[in-house]
Amino acid sequence: MTAVTTPYVRPVPRAAALGRRARVDVGVRTGALVALWSGLLLVGYWWAAGGGITDLDGWATGLTSTGRLTGLLASVLLLVQVLLMARVPVLERAFGQDRLARLHRLVGFTSFTGMLAHVGLITWGYAAGRLSATPATAWELTVDYPGMLLAVAGSACLVMVVVTSVKAARRRLRYESWHLLHLYAYLGVGLALPHQLWTGQDFVGSTARTVFWWGLYAVTAAAVLVWRVALPVWRSARHGVRVASVVGEGDGTVSVWMTTRRPVPVEAGQFLTFRFLAGPGWTRGHPYSLSAAPDGRTLRITVKTVGDTTLHGLRAGTRVLVEGPYGRLSARARSRPRVALIGAGVGVTPLRALAEALEYAPGDAVLLYRYADRPLFEAELQHLAQQRGLQVLGLPGHRRAPGSWLGDGVGTASDLAALTWWVPDIAHRDVYVCGPEPWAADVRRTTEAAGLPADRFHVESFGW
Repeated sequence: MTAVTTPYVRPVPRAAALGRRARVDVGVRTGALVALWSGLLLVGYWWAAGGGITDLDGWATGLTSTGRLTGLLASVLLLVQVLLMARVPVLERAFGQDRLARLHRLVGFTSFTGMLAHVGLITWGYAAGRLSATPATAWELTVDYPGMLLAVAGSACLVMVVVTSVKAARRRLRYESWHLLHLYAYLGVGLALPHQLWTGQDFVGSTARTVFWWGLYAVTAAAVLVWRVALPVWRSARHGVRVASVVGEGDGTVSVWMTTRRPVPVEAGQFLTFRFLAGPGWTRGHPYSLSAAPDGRTLRITVKTVGDTTLHGLRAGTRVLVEGPYGRLSARARSRPRVALIGAGVGVTPLRALAEALEYAPGDAVLLYRYADRPLFEAELQHLAQQRGLQVLGLPGHRRAPGSWLGDGVGTASDLAALTWWVPDIAHRDVYVCGPEPWAADVRRTTEAAGLPADRFHVESFGW
């Protein structure tokens, strides 16, 4: 008698249950936006109440007053950009790492522009509006005013961070090197503090202002110390993560299996930052998604290591420091019973974990996977197709044309026509996407053209 394999059917989640956490996250995002604009409006009100508007009637006083306003707004935004990447859990869950990174970048460049305007306008105004006297005035302000030398040093740190954050510069740096340079942003913010709180009347002119600014700085500093320093150290010590084995997957790709003393609170689809204590590079954090659903005892990551032999040389027993989990590419973002998973290359790793962990009926989950040479996890995906009813559609080949996310081995139909042919109800699903940033942007455009609402497109991109 031939045994018949029956697909394992997990209970299909109800729409009400799926939407509950989504509503909470919408509330957090709305609250964060209200808090940001309230802070900006408050410092704008204090500027106006302190004579900011009446000072605009003169050339020199107008320059100084405008410089004060740009400095106030830039200070708020500078602290907000730090908070956005402080790994605050409530923000991580509501926004997701990908959206937080984009907001951080936008707010960062805006605050930097405001800071430059503040320095230029204030100096010009103190020079009585005469450009010829501005250099000498800048020197006097730097050496004579309390905290100004520290502020100049802090500004230099921020300039370095911004310059290395420009895309052309980022492409020339390894992620780990860029990440270390980016830490100078904290130093820049810290060095600017004495100047603002010692000499800025807009910061110390009243008890309310003093409480507001000291409170904002204290909350920001506490968030960084707790979520970026204390929690990762405590979590690493508590969970005792160690390398169990390193398995070659072919084509320069390896899977690293790790054991844990206690379950790490991470969901399938999320990523952690790993530091492997195996040599001089242990200080460099590596952000990797899980490639298998966590089971409370083991973690697995799968990484393409072309040009980097660090992971190849790992030995069993190597201790691992972990930071995270991060990202919203998880069941938390889900709001529909049916899902579509779309990945490219090694970007299939978190989607493979999601395909294993999500609850869905046979046929309610489809994976579209573009690969250049041969697919990762081929046997594992076949197993999920047989046991869970996952629909797997391979998209072989290199990207066939600029602006297309399909491989050159899938025919000549347009991206939109192909997607709606393969997944006719794409507009009524949650769509999870992982791959290079430009490729993911092409997928987004296609799904939007197919009628998918923006809040059901969940993405984690790489190629920073």
